Amino acid sequence: MTLFERFQSLFILAAVALGLFLGQFHQVTVNAALFITPFLMIMLFGVFIQIPLHYLGRALKDFKFTGLNLGMNFIWTPALAYLLGYLFLHQAPDLWVGLIMLMVTPCTDWYIVFTNIARGNVTLATAQLPWKLLLQLILLPFYLLLLAGALVDINSDILLFSITKVLVIPFLSAFIVRQILLKFYKENWLAEQVLPKVAIGQFIFLALAITAMFASQGDALMQNPAIVIQMIPPILLFYGVNFLIGQGIGRVLKFSYENVVCFNFTTLARNSPLSLAIAISVFPDRPLIALALVIGPLIELPVLALIAQLLLLLRKKGFWLANH
Repeated sequence: MTLFERFQSLFILAAVALGLFLGQFHQVTVNAALFITPFLMIMLFGVFIQIPLHYLGRALKDFKFTGLNLGMNFIWTPALAYLLGYLFLHQAPDLWVGLIMLMVTPCTDWYIVFTNIARGNVTLATAQLPWKLLLQLILLPFYLLLLAGALVDINSDILLFSITKVLVIPFLSAFIVRQILLKFYKENWLAEQVLPKVAIGQFIFLALAITAMFASQGDALMQNPAIVIQMIPPILLFYGVNFLIGQGIGRVLKFSYENVVCFNFTTLARNSPLSLAIAISVFPDRPLIALALVIGPLIELPVLALIAQLLLLLRKKGFWLANH
């Protein structure tokens, strides 16, 4: 686990604090918003270039696991997110939309780190990655129009344009660059020499985007400090419910310890950077939606770290037999 991965939540907090500080200067505030989308596009390029799309077939070798995994992520979780928003955020529609956007986009990077920490099946976790990415790119506009469209006004033309600009362009660019690199170099070289540096750059640009966002919209948070507290119950309940469901499915279907760890983290970790990029582009006049997506990882990363330790403890105590 790299320094950036270990202390990611602290770096995000530092980016938030720096943005709030810079937001006190008028010249910074009026220009900061111009940098948010470019920073996020570069960050997403870094995310997408690490995606091994040729793994699509590998995931289907364990069709039962992959089918359940995708069902949890793309059918059950959107419904749960909407319900949790209704229960806890019905008087704050922007936060409700932010919660939905956070939950309907499963993670495409750090869930593998936590799977590894808890001694889970990293190979199987990696095989799920391209499916999770492609499906969220395809389904995100439908989730927004279906679930969030009932809460706030969404211009479908702006939504499609934003997704094309912020997601499709970085995705296609990353795919092309990756294929070019693989024509001249072996995949091991790419994985060992290039992708670790890309991962660091990806995080740096995420931090820069968060800094720019808080510099331009920090007043919304300063005027609404209670939103952090409002977001905690539904997010924690999401992790609690889905963790228990994952454990139950693993027990009923007799998954190995390694596979149930993989199932837990592939259905728990969320892709807040991707959602953040869309939120800023589609809802520029609703900063609380984007702020909700920044708050998400501040809660998520410590929770995932605790779940990893809990899983290791369960294994140590014999809760999962070695060949269960």
